[in-house]
Amino acid sequence: MVHRRRGDVIAKKATIIAVTNQKGGVGKSTTCENLGIGLAMEGKKVLLVDTDPQGSLTAALGYAQPDQLDTTLSTLLSKILTEEPHDPMEGILHHGEGIDLMPANIELSGLEVSMVNAMNRERVLSQYVNEVKRNYNYVLIDCMPSLGMLTVNALTAADSVLIPAQPQYLSAKGLEQLLQTINKVRRQINPKLKIEGILLTMVDGRTNYAKEISELVRSTYGSKINVFAQDIPRSVRAAEMSAAGKSIFAYDPDGKVASAYSSLTKEVMKIERQRQKDRTEGVR
Repeated sequence: MVHRRRGDVIAKKATIIAVTNQKGGVGKSTTCENLGIGLAMEGKKVLLVDTDPQGSLTAALGYAQPDQLDTTLSTLLSKILTEEPHDPMEGILHHGEGIDLMPANIELSGLEVSMVNAMNRERVLSQYVNEVKRNYNYVLIDCMPSLGMLTVNALTAADSVLIPAQPQYLSAKGLEQLLQTINKVRRQINPKLKIEGILLTMVDGRTNYAKEISELVRSTYGSKINVFAQDIPRSVRAAEMSAAGKSIFAYDPDGKVASAYSSLTKEVMKIERQRQKDRTEGVR
């Protein structure tokens, strides 16, 4: 059980981070889960929002049957679409490791179809996030592996985008496609959207090949986009933890992956402190 530090103050402005890559299997849900719990261990109040109809994040946190949950993100977004009265905190699950979760299940795929014809269709998730964010320091949004309407909603709601990627599969074409979508959202809907950084995941540090690719990614993109200094190493224990319904901090606290996510958490907090400092100095 993670205990928040006594006296922790909720920020006036929560930081909203969308964790996205249109390619599946790159560690989006794992990163969302472990970064969120890492932030909670640092005394932050964190909400994770699962926007994938497959419910990968929901299942990874121990809710193995997401389709049997009575209230999920789909429930809340449906009420927003139909302008029904609702309690924004309804359905939020309180996880034993100190984070809150708004779960998802297969109903969300049907909702995505109906959103296409809705007014302000890109801002439905923003409306929900705006209703709950006053209760949190961080809201992390786990995106589905596509660039569809739910992902556009996540990018519209977010302050920044974190892109997990396996270095060997980080195709220039795939990244360019994602960056084009981010830039389009920035131009048309959310001008404040920033790129938090590219996070290299499932890196096999034992091979020279992996090291070469990591260096290539940094040299190719590092001048334009932040590439996190901390890689996430490949690990059998990390693959096992999802089945156990626990974070890496609970499942293998002394392992290299827990150490890596702890370092990533500190990098993310450092970026946010710098942004707050820049905003404060900009006001003067």
